[in-house]
Amino acid sequence: MKIIFLGSGGGRFATISQKRMTGGFRIDDFGGKNYQVDPGPGALVRSYQFGVNPTKIDGVFISHSHTDHYNDAEILIEAMTRGMTKNNGIIMGSQSVFEKVQRWGPAISSYHKSNSKNLILTPNKIARFPSFTIKGTETRHGDPTGVGFQIENNGFKISYTADTEYFDELPKYHKNADILIGSVLRPGPRSIRGHMCTDNFIDIVEQVKPSLAIMTHFGFKMIAANPVEEAIRVSKKTGVRTLAAFDGMKVDINEKYPERSKMIRLKDRFANRIKQEDVYSLNFESKPNKKRNNKKNNYDN
Repeated sequence: MKIIFLGSGGGRFATISQKRMTGGFRIDDFGGKNYQVDPGPGALVRSYQFGVNPTKIDGVFISHSHTDHYNDAEILIEAMTRGMTKNNGIIMGSQSVFEKVQRWGPAISSYHKSNSKNLILTPNKIARFPSFTIKGTETRHGDPTGVGFQIENNGFKISYTADTEYFDELPKYHKNADILIGSVLRPGPRSIRGHMCTDNFIDIVEQVKPSLAIMTHFGFKMIAANPVEEAIRVSKKTGVRTLAAFDGMKVDINEKYPERSKMIRLKDRFANRIKQEDVYSLNFESKPNKKRNNKKNNYDN
């Protein structure tokens, strides 16, 4: 089993700037299946960048209808269904992913819903499939239908908080998680409405007591504060090994002893890919067209 982070950034400004990538993460070989979680902007491209095949997914989970969580969902669904030519996989997520709810959604079209099973998750709703069981977990965020999850196979549980502020009942939804993945936007005690800070994550980790905790979805202030230092603080305070996700991080999960799971930096296949002599290809030409370049470029208007 592997968890692969195609991005570790989140929030509108980290997303717009790509200060950290925003492709979400994958859970691979979970009961023999692969799942893409919250495929924000860049999920498709980052898959290729880090050597992960986007056609080898069996499910897409979208926690809510904010762009940094759903932007690449439709193209990942097309990858899962071989360009919408096959019935395959499952799409899971909040009500707003599938339907318009007040100002939110739908995040995916009727066309993209048509070749896969559809599962609207709500807090404490449990759905059972041959390879996994999934339970919706409550969030308190801008999208009122937003949802996290706890996914289980053969007694092994992975919980994902998704975007949420901390509230007293939150740890109960993630009880008995072997691995807890939390969206932690800000460092220290500086939470904002709808999001957790490091101190909030300490509170949930102390109560859930997972074998391994992972922080992700970092905003500008968290990035500036150094997520690794914040994760070390969580580890020291709770006694639970805590990782700070980074772009291209793979965690090889030790299912018997999750705290011993191995963290690996995936090779960046795009590094040094564009050379000076390749610049013309960015304009979709193999060489400059002098005749065309003499004409006024409409995009300068």
